[in-house]
Amino acid sequence: MFFNSIDFAIFLPIVFILYWFVFIKNLKLQNLLIVFASYIFYGWWDWRFLSLIFFSTVVDFSIGRALANEESISRRKILLWTSILVNLGFLGFFKYYNFFLENFISAFLLFGIEFKVSSLNIVLPVGISFYTFQTLSYTIDIYNKKLKPAKNFIEFMAFVSFFPQLVAGPIERATHLLPQFYTKRLFDYSKAVDGLRQILWGLFKKVVIADNSAVFANDIFNNFSDYSGSTLVLGALFFTIQIYGDFSGYSDIAIGTSRLFGFDLMQNFAFPYFSRDIAEFWRRWHISLSTWFRDYLYIPLGGSRGSIWLKIRNTFIIFIVSGFWHGANWTFIVWGGLNAIYFLPLLLTNNNRNNIEIVAKGKIFPSFQESYKMLLTFSLTVFAWIFFRAENIDHAFNYIRKIFSISILNPIYFNSMKPLNLIVIPCLVFFFITEWLGREYMYAIEGMWLRWNRVTRWTFYIGIIICLFIFSSKEQEFIYFQF
Repeated sequence: MFFNSIDFAIFLPIVFILYWFVFIKNLKLQNLLIVFASYIFYGWWDWRFLSLIFFSTVVDFSIGRALANEESISRRKILLWTSILVNLGFLGFFKYYNFFLENFISAFLLFGIEFKVSSLNIVLPVGISFYTFQTLSYTIDIYNKKLKPAKNFIEFMAFVSFFPQLVAGPIERATHLLPQFYTKRLFDYSKAVDGLRQILWGLFKKVVIADNSAVFANDIFNNFSDYSGSTLVLGALFFTIQIYGDFSGYSDIAIGTSRLFGFDLMQNFAFPYFSRDIAEFWRRWHISLSTWFRDYLYIPLGGSRGSIWLKIRNTFIIFIVSGFWHGANWTFIVWGGLNAIYFLPLLLTNNNRNNIEIVAKGKIFPSFQESYKMLLTFSLTVFAWIFFRAENIDHAFNYIRKIFSISILNPIYFNSMKPLNLIVIPCLVFFFITEWLGREYMYAIEGMWLRWNRVTRWTFYIGIIICLFIFSSKEQEFIYFQF
């Protein structure tokens, strides 16, 4: 079930009414409703994978309870590794089996040895990378005695399957989200209104910005040999906008929907394209995943402590694993490695924590130096996104090779340059201005009610709704559903 679908537009009010008007006096029934609604939401894609998420839930709930009652260090480690191997085993099979098989066969072909092994027609379960990491954090935190295990299975099921963030995050920590299922939720009008406002902005990002940028990006990437280098640069820019609008839009809808039900989720994007260096970019992009890898992989490896070589090793491990998490393709690994190369100079010179506050805080315009740093960081990011978007390594390198050819001096022209499609250009300008003006808030239009009167606010909302109707010709799935 897509957030940008008619199905969800019907589903959400029904669950909301039952939650606040029928089951409001019973916390257990509210949690049970969340589980029931979440399983319907997830099963809308393919009901067969409900057994997978249920099995993962049972395994980690049981191991969590066992860890709480076990004092033996060796047995605790066995329990922990059981959880890790089961969860990563499922993830590895569904997501990486064919990748490793194909590369294994290719490696032996170099030595003249041919294996007759067929790949499997495996369907990747939606959201498996997200809920796997969420349940893993639960087990690891109990092992490290940072969290007490859930006592009630329904509460834990609700935590694992919570439908707003189930299939594409944010990847919540059990220490933050799980306790919210233990306490009674009271309806908060201002919180619900804020949630609706964030949902509206998320839908605008997805339907108007991301989906229409995708028209241009897909045309140019899929037919890159027909276009000039200058047009390919524009294609990379459109994909850069698409992936941000798509993924941060999903996060906004997820967070806003959660607020309708009295839950608070972590901020997943903090205006990353206004970053002044790559370190700041990664503190602001997909925050829930970046911090997950930092806490459960980078720091246990030693982090930035130790020798220079250990710092380099840990940096490349964290970025390459992060790239590989996104998909079974060498393009993601190269994308991760490229970001590691970007990040290393900052780490080795101890400049990776220079830009903590949002750029030009309290000001309308950035300084010349800030503008230059943002432009440089944005350009490096756009270049890296080419590998992320490319179908394979050859596609990426051929695309880049053509960018740096003499054709980069040719005029920009592409097949999608039609009047109806080009309406999105002023929408993009409006989008980036709004994001810039709202960059000090959790999401761009959060603080508008503080500055604008009611007429101005509602004119703004109605304008966004009209744009949604104009551009929502068909449902398009979110990019991160494939991860």
